[in-house]
Amino acid sequence: MNMTPPQTSLSMPDPKRAVLRSTFGFPDFRPGQETVIDTLLAGQHVLTVMPTGSGKSLCYQVPALVTGGLTIVVSPLVALMQDQVAALKLAGVAAETINSSRSRAENVAAWRRVAAGETRLLYMAPERLMTDRMLVALAKRNLRLIAVDEAHCISQWGPAFRPEYEALSRLREQFPGIPIAALTATADAVTREDIANRLFGMRVQTVVLGFDRPNIRLSVAQKTSWKTQMLTFLERHQDASGIVYCLSRRKTEEVASLLANQGFMAFPYHAGMDQQDREDHQNRFMTEPGVIIVATIAFGMGIDKSDLRFVLHVDLPATIEAYYQEIGRAGRDGAPAEAHMIYGLSDIRMRRKFIEDEEAGLERMRREHKRLDALIAYCEAPECRRRSLLSYFGEATKACGNCDVCIDPVEITDGTVFGRKVAKAIHGSGQRFGPAYIIDILRGARTARIQNTGHDELTVFGVGADLSKPEWQSIIRQLVASGFLSFDIEGYGGLKFTPRGQDLLNGKEEFRYRPDRRSSKPPRPERRSDSVSEAETGVDAGLLTALRELRLEIARERKVPAYLVFSDRSLIDMARYRPLDQEAFSRIHGVGAVKLQDFADSFITAIAAHEA
Repeated sequence: MNMTPPQTSLSMPDPKRAVLRSTFGFPDFRPGQETVIDTLLAGQHVLTVMPTGSGKSLCYQVPALVTGGLTIVVSPLVALMQDQVAALKLAGVAAETINSSRSRAENVAAWRRVAAGETRLLYMAPERLMTDRMLVALAKRNLRLIAVDEAHCISQWGPAFRPEYEALSRLREQFPGIPIAALTATADAVTREDIANRLFGMRVQTVVLGFDRPNIRLSVAQKTSWKTQMLTFLERHQDASGIVYCLSRRKTEEVASLLANQGFMAFPYHAGMDQQDREDHQNRFMTEPGVIIVATIAFGMGIDKSDLRFVLHVDLPATIEAYYQEIGRAGRDGAPAEAHMIYGLSDIRMRRKFIEDEEAGLERMRREHKRLDALIAYCEAPECRRRSLLSYFGEATKACGNCDVCIDPVEITDGTVFGRKVAKAIHGSGQRFGPAYIIDILRGARTARIQNTGHDELTVFGVGADLSKPEWQSIIRQLVASGFLSFDIEGYGGLKFTPRGQDLLNGKEEFRYRPDRRSSKPPRPERRSDSVSEAETGVDAGLLTALRELRLEIARERKVPAYLVFSDRSLIDMARYRPLDQEAFSRIHGVGAVKLQDFADSFITAIAAHEA
């Protein structure tokens, strides 16, 4: 039995709302969108920071269609550009991209459509936009708006600084009077100020939305046996869709293979894969329930899958901004989701090494180390983890009750005696060895290496035999996290003292730590998550599956990712309201005029067949 979709007013004199409804099929703006759009329509620059999944793209797409003329969109990834252009074309918007992955003939044809005034939005990478030839050509066009997506890339303090973005600072002088929008999901106060200065000369309106995603449960565990820990976590999410993030391409392949052998529907995704394989894996992820994508950070930007129930990091992310953006892909439907991280000392050492190997300036390296410090502090948070995360972005909150620390509070205890034993072992062995060797000294392991160096003669040799290796690993990890010790990246990765660590050795500092729990399991949620989100409750699962299969069939015909045809939210609306005529179908979420014309009959037929 079909229900009636909610009515929307047809009298919409406001041009931006008319575009929102007729082109994109949305009844109203999300928080923050209208403020940004009004600022741009008033001809003013705007810098906006909105959480992942809050609809940043509409903030420039709507004014681009209201004002007419040409809008330039600067984007850092070819795949992201191509998906956004495909999505706009499906909605009936004249959009193009000129990029290195397309043939010269394709790029020339796209430019001819721009020159003829047919194109409303043109997507380009910064290095292609900021050539003298392109800038001269654009000056002759009816340019009305410029949007810089992933704007944190312009900041040398940002989590994904790209030198190519620096050239964009010339845009305000090159095109005076043209409003510029800078958009990002993650930018702390320092990065926001840097973007405002470089791109706008500090003359910009700033719109920052709240960062909290209270439906995502946060947890972190010490890395012991990461494969076992990963499987333990995923066993609680059988039949649920999620993302497992890994540090390297090789590891994504390894993990995906391991999970497939354990009966999970898991597929790798990274930039080194064949494009067709990537698209196939992405389509299965978007259309089939219970699919796990094992990915590097190449996966996720622009993906609109609302029912992700978990994000699992099996390696430490690059920065707290990157972590926030990655976990923000979970639970966009508002239903409970989990973000779990497994990390250890080796992750810290590797991330420090990456920063040192970047060969950036000293000031940038210093700030990147500080960013990593903030992420480590989050991992070692003695109180509410969400409070620690949000405070980094300048947002205060009470204890959340939805993180591992709130659910199962930890006890902070005096570990000064243990800390000094570690310090003496490091001092006695010359600040040249890594954690495993130091632990062997403390536990009295008479390895050939220790005997050859004579370190079995140290006064601290064997004084820590009463603690296990994991316990000493935890203590050393927290000594590093608390700033008593650091890794000698320029040397061989050995542990060395910071000034604070030297004071600990000399009896001038105390060390407090939290003993790691024996279990590395994240806190069990109040209800087991599965492939059915709250939004799908009461929806005919068979009909929803049929609609997803139809969506995939249309996507393959059009050679686009399935989620660009209709979002999961749209399909759930169809399954709930079961529209059987075009007028009812037009009121489904995400159905604009062109999608109504192109797709309504196919989906109505599928719904009617299921009803029969």
